[in-house]
Amino acid sequence: MHNPRQTEQILLNSCPMKKRKLDNITYKQAGVDIDAGDEMVDQIKHLCARTHGPRVLGKYGAFAGLFRLDFNEKLFARNYREPVLIACTDGVGTKIKIAAQMKKYDTVGIDLVAMSVNDLVVQGGEPLFFLDYLAVHKLDPTIATEMVKGVSDGCVEAGAALLGGETAEMPAVYAPGEFDMAGFAVGVVERDRVLDGSEVKLGDSVIGLASSGIHSNGYALVRKICFDQLKLSPGDFIEEFKCTLGEELLKPTRIYVKSVLALLKRYRVKHVVRAMSHITGGGLPGNLPRVLPDGLGVRLRRDAWTVPPIFTWLAKNGPVDQQEMFNVFNMGIGFCIVVRPDYAKPIMAHLRTLGETPYLLGKVKKADGANQFEWN
Repeated sequence: MHNPRQTEQILLNSCPMKKRKLDNITYKQAGVDIDAGDEMVDQIKHLCARTHGPRVLGKYGAFAGLFRLDFNEKLFARNYREPVLIACTDGVGTKIKIAAQMKKYDTVGIDLVAMSVNDLVVQGGEPLFFLDYLAVHKLDPTIATEMVKGVSDGCVEAGAALLGGETAEMPAVYAPGEFDMAGFAVGVVERDRVLDGSEVKLGDSVIGLASSGIHSNGYALVRKICFDQLKLSPGDFIEEFKCTLGEELLKPTRIYVKSVLALLKRYRVKHVVRAMSHITGGGLPGNLPRVLPDGLGVRLRRDAWTVPPIFTWLAKNGPVDQQEMFNVFNMGIGFCIVVRPDYAKPIMAHLRTLGETPYLLGKVKKADGANQFEWN
């Protein structure tokens, strides 16, 4: 009995249209280099291993990653009474275009992790592991390793294991120099500690945590202003930023996971932390209402924090009106925490010790009809 490959060759040889002998064609000639993929896999082994703890099982290079939910030795106790798994996925958007222009690929890997784990921790979850997907025109092991290094750095910062990933070489889909990234995070939370916004009360305080810049949303508008209208290049030095345009635009998304988990460990048992929100596309007006119960809204003060220079620069050079800026960008606030008002000050003090820059943004109010967001 012939195997499938033998059968395929026999059918080809018997085809009446075959007039002359053709040279064998290879996968590499079709645009996919298996050897480059193997070289990349060998180069990133240590980047994955540095994120692994005792709950990661199995060997590197298996068909799937294994993660043990409960590890019972005292030092690594993770015993959940009623565990609920949390999963989310995201990408980096057109920020990758700027990375390609600058030929700097490590920071977007941090962004990739941040966009998922910051979403995951909103509901009180501890990130367990992360998977990445990288698609390229042509695989360059050195560049791909730089990308995965960023993912590894982000996983270390988030306390998540880089459990596996996939790299796809697709010259028919992506033009030379182009690539795309996607990420997938899985976490766990005790069922009775899930944060879903149902505990938010009238008069609760809203605390905002400073962002590191634009993060990973709104880059279609950023690129239109910077490159289409102003005709700038990533290497141009911008006085307001004290660095090049590309350096400012590639600042990685801040990962809030460890600070938030430390805060929850101290205060969640008392139901002091009511809800949280990751400020992504849609800004504060689009993301804070997502965690509020029906009938409640928020009133924030625009002067509660100083908007970073990148946002005022974009608004001026667009020009972009203020409402549009707040509807598109985080405007300097990357994460929000709704807390009992009598705990706002000690929580802010604790967040400062954790390395965050917190601001008291406003209060929870009664919603004015369907409008759950307003400014003072």
